[in-house]
Amino acid sequence: MPKKLKKIIKLCSMVFVIGILTLLLPEKGAADYPIFSQRFTADPAAVVYNGRLYIYCSHDSDATPGQSTYNIPDITCISTDDLKNWTDHGEVFNAKRDSRWASVSWAPSIVYRNNKFYLYYGNGGNGIGVAVSDSPTGPFKDPLPGPLVSWNTPGVQPAQNMWLFDPGVFVDDDGQAYMYFGGNGQNNIRVIKLGNDMISTVGSAMTMSAPRFFEAAYMHKYNGKYYFSYASDFSQGASKIEYMMSDKPTTGFQYKGVILPQPPDNYSNNNHHAIVEYKGNWYVVYHNRTVAKQRGLDPVYQRNVCIDQMFYNADGTIKQVVPTVDGLKQLKYVDPYTKNLAVTMHKESGIETEECSEGGRNVAFIENGDWIQVKGVDFGNVGPTSFEARVASATNGGNIEIRLDSPTGTLIGTCKVEGTGDWQKWVTKTCSVSKVTGVHDLFFRFTGGSGYLFNFSWWKFNSDATPTPTPPPQPSTVPVTERSAFSKIEVEDFNDIKSSTIQKIGTPNGGSGIGYIENGDWLAYKNIDFGNGATTFKALVASTLSPNIELRLDSPTGTLIGTLKVAATGGFNAYEEQSCNISKVTGKHDLYLVFSGAVNIDWFTFGGSSGIIKRGDTNSDGKINSTDVTALKRHLLRVTQLTGDNLANADVNGDGNVNSTDLLLLKRYILGEIENFPI
Repeated sequence: MPKKLKKIIKLCSMVFVIGILTLLLPEKGAADYPIFSQRFTADPAAVVYNGRLYIYCSHDSDATPGQSTYNIPDITCISTDDLKNWTDHGEVFNAKRDSRWASVSWAPSIVYRNNKFYLYYGNGGNGIGVAVSDSPTGPFKDPLPGPLVSWNTPGVQPAQNMWLFDPGVFVDDDGQAYMYFGGNGQNNIRVIKLGNDMISTVGSAMTMSAPRFFEAAYMHKYNGKYYFSYASDFSQGASKIEYMMSDKPTTGFQYKGVILPQPPDNYSNNNHHAIVEYKGNWYVVYHNRTVAKQRGLDPVYQRNVCIDQMFYNADGTIKQVVPTVDGLKQLKYVDPYTKNLAVTMHKESGIETEECSEGGRNVAFIENGDWIQVKGVDFGNVGPTSFEARVASATNGGNIEIRLDSPTGTLIGTCKVEGTGDWQKWVTKTCSVSKVTGVHDLFFRFTGGSGYLFNFSWWKFNSDATPTPTPPPQPSTVPVTERSAFSKIEVEDFNDIKSSTIQKIGTPNGGSGIGYIENGDWLAYKNIDFGNGATTFKALVASTLSPNIELRLDSPTGTLIGTLKVAATGGFNAYEEQSCNISKVTGKHDLYLVFSGAVNIDWFTFGGSSGIIKRGDTNSDGKINSTDVTALKRHLLRVTQLTGDNLANADVNGDGNVNSTDLLLLKRYILGEIENFPI
C-alpha cells in the first residue's frame, strides 16, 4: 500500500475505532503486541544465535481489492536481545528470486546446524523447500532444483485433502533431525527424518494423528519429553494452539490440552506458533491481527507477530498462556552511549525501512509527525551532553526531536538535518542535549515540511563521564503453584484456564490483573492450602456490571463453597475490595474461580475464622451494640473492611453476603424490635 494512502486510512479509521472501543471495551494498558508493525508478519519460527532471538515470519503483502488468499512472496526476519526492542532485518528470502522452483514462501521453520542456517518454507500448500545461509539475516538461497518434500515423497500419500506445507523442523539430542508437516485433517500429519546435510530426506514419511489437527505442526523438547503442538481446527470454536506429549519423537503421544487460546484481535481466525527457550525462560511466538485493526484495514490476510512467556507445571504439562498487555520484562536496558541502529525499535508511527548502502537497513519514508520509540534506555547516573545521528536526505531535510517517555514528552534536544544530495548519501549530525539520568523510553519525533524529510541509519549519545548502568528487572522463571489461601494471591498466577478471551491487563497501581472475562470462563489455582479453615473470601475487583464469581473446589463443577456477587464499581478501572462469606474449608484443594460475566480482578485472598460465629458482633468484643452498627456501616461504605470472624458475624441473616439487609436487621435487634436474627 502506498504510504500516503496508509496514513489517510489510519488517521480516519483510528478516530472511529478509538471512539467505539472507548464505549465497549474494559480499560487496559497498552498492548505488548504487535512486536513489529512496519510490515504485516505471521507464522513465526524462532532460533537463538549469539545471544539474540531471531524470528522468521511469513510476510503478508498489503492486501488488494478482491484478494481471496494469502499473498506471501518472502520471509521477514526480526531479532532482539531484550524482548522489547526489535531489529528489522528485512526480507531475507524471496521464493521467486532465491529459488529455482517456488513462487511463494509460507510459514517458515529455521534451524542452525553445520555452521549454517536452514530455512524451510512451504510453496503454498504444494511442497516444502529449504534455503541455506551462512548468516541468520541471509541472504538465503535454495540449493535444490525442486522441493525437498513433494507429493511424490515416500509416505506422504495416501492423504485426504492434505495441505503439504507448514514444516516444523526439530533436531533431537542425538543429532537426528525430523521434519513435521501437513494440514487439514487429524490424520494428515507426517514426519520424516532429514539427512545430516539438512537438505535431504531419509526413508519414508511416517503418519501421526492429533485431535482436531489443522496446521502449524511444531515439535520441541523439555526435560526429556517431546511436545508436539499445532493449530486446531474450528470444530470446537476458534482455532487454538493445542499439544500432545510423548517419550518418543514420532509415536506414543497423549493429548494434554491447550497452550494458547484464540488470541485477542484475531477475529477467530487461524494461528501459527513457535516455542523457544531464550536466556533460561520459555516463550511462545504467535500472530494476531492487531495492526490491521488499528489501521482500519481488512484483517483477514494481514497479520502481525506477538510473543508471551510460557510456563511448565510440576508434572511437565504446560500452563495455558494468556496473551498479555505488556507482560514481558525487558531483559536488558539499551545503552545509549554506543551506536544503536535506527531500525531497532519498540514502536513506530508512519515510518518504513529499506536497505542501507552502508549495510543493513535504515529508517526511510519519514514524514512530518512520524516517530519511533526505543524502550528502556538507560542514561545512567551522569547523563549525556550531546547526541549524534547518521542521516541522509535528497530534499531539504527536517528535525529529529529527542523526547522522553512519549512522542510529546520532555524535549531534551533537537538535531537539525539538512539535505545531503541523495537518500543514501550519509552524514553524521550532532546536537547538544539537556541532562537526563536514569531509565526512560526514548522517542525520536520527526518534524519538517511536506513530503519525505530524510533517512535515519543510527544514533548515539555522548557523555563526559562513564555512567553507572541501572540493573534491569528479571523475568519470572517458574509460576507459583503452591500457595497459602491466606496470602494475597495475584489472579494472573493461575495454573489452568478455560477462556478464549481472557487477557492479562495492567492495573491502576502499576501491577497486573486479569480482564476480558466472559460468562463460563474459569481460572484454576492448584494446591491452595486452606490450613485449619477459611470462612471468608475477598478480592480487588472492577466492573460496570454485577457478575458472580463462584468459588469451587477441585473442578469447575466441584463443591461450591461461596459466591462473590460483584457490585458494580462504576468502571473497569475503578477497583474496590469486595468480600463474601464461604463455607468453611480446610486442607489443600485446587481452587476454581468460575465467572458469570465481565469483571476485572487484581488479587484475592481468604480469611480464617475461629469456627464460632456470633451473629451481630462485628468487632468481636463479646457484645452486640451500637459499636457493631458503626463497624458494619464503615464496611458497607468501604471505609474499613471487615474480615475473618468480624465479617462472618456481620452476615446476620446467613445468606452468604454482607449488605444493607444485615445492617437493618442489626439495628432492629439492638432496638429490641426482633429478639433473634432470621437464620
